[in-house]
Amino acid sequence: MNFSLYIAKRYLFSKASTNAINIITAIAAFGVIVGTLALFVVLSGFSGLKTFSDSLLDASDPDIKISSVQGKTFEYSPKLHAILQQETDIKATSKVVEERVFLKYKDKSHIAQIKGVEQSYSQILPVDSLLTVGTWIDEKYMNTAVIGYGISYKLSLGVFNFGEPLQILVPKPGKGFINANNAFRSIATQIVGVYTGSEDFQNKYVFTELSSAQELLGYEENRVSGIEFVLKKGVDLDSFQEKLQKAVGNDLKVQTRAQLNTLYYKVINTENFISYLIFTLIVAIALFNVIGSVIMMIIDKRKNLKTLYNLGSSIDEIKKIFVFQGFLLTLIGMAIGLVLGIVLVLVQQRFELLMITQNLAYPVEFRVTNLLLVIATISVLGYLAAKLASSRISVKFIEK
Repeated sequence: MNFSLYIAKRYLFSKASTNAINIITAIAAFGVIVGTLALFVVLSGFSGLKTFSDSLLDASDPDIKISSVQGKTFEYSPKLHAILQQETDIKATSKVVEERVFLKYKDKSHIAQIKGVEQSYSQILPVDSLLTVGTWIDEKYMNTAVIGYGISYKLSLGVFNFGEPLQILVPKPGKGFINANNAFRSIATQIVGVYTGSEDFQNKYVFTELSSAQELLGYEENRVSGIEFVLKKGVDLDSFQEKLQKAVGNDLKVQTRAQLNTLYYKVINTENFISYLIFTLIVAIALFNVIGSVIMMIIDKRKNLKTLYNLGSSIDEIKKIFVFQGFLLTLIGMAIGLVLGIVLVLVQQRFELLMITQNLAYPVEFRVTNLLLVIATISVLGYLAAKLASSRISVKFIEK
């Protein structure tokens, strides 16, 4: 066994001559345990939140969307149709029309976004799991709509309210004098379903038939706001996006779900990184206890170090004793902290002890990448702390 490592293990697991040193060592180990536990649990919590948020985006956004580079709409041309027909990786596609609208029901109003879709849109989003009441829109029945739970709540509007339809209004385009009595286009719709999802999603959309939305907005039959797709399983979204972008040209933009939600991913990744830095700083502060423990042990063992030096041990070998001691102390604390952290994460996953709402447990996720990141962070910081503490050892210090 390595001489320095052997002595370091003896010093670490044997009692010091002064009880205060034993207490400081225990405090140092406890600090590493708590820091490791906190860092791993926080990273697991962010991983769980990201996975949960991604599941909400999967339920509200398509795999791929085509939209116009300039303006709100573009023409669904025969050439574009032919390009899409050649793509065998597409499972389902739907033309969509989107625009900001004014909703009115009895004496209540709300600003939302109309989204006219084709019948095939039920294959793009998981409609069965999104709908809480009623059914999805059917092109056989004109002027029907599906609204979000948030809109339903704000307008006090339920399914099949036959007394009064929901009015969807948009301002008429034009210049000059506006007649207030004839300033809006409108359609009256019957609500056939209510969907749920993320807070933003369920407060945003009113889904209608594509033809109804085109009629309301005065669009021609081949004029659309976008084309949305769901791809077959196993198809790489980024590769497909690059290939389709080259095929459709520069007048249209092809975006994946991640590209449609760039801001969201930037925010959540930034929050994750900042949280990692904050808790790494806390661990670094806790490791000052390791530095103190190692320095106290160096002072306590000065006579022994002089003996080792006189017997032929070099200063570097003596320094390594306390580098190993501090590093071993960090590794032991880290191991205990990780075991406790893994147990807490698995218990939360299995038994859902911590709840955000009555029906929603705080999401956590065990990831090997988080485990490796914590091990690397604590190991590096622990080694640096032990190296810093042992740097005060010199010939002059030993021979005092």
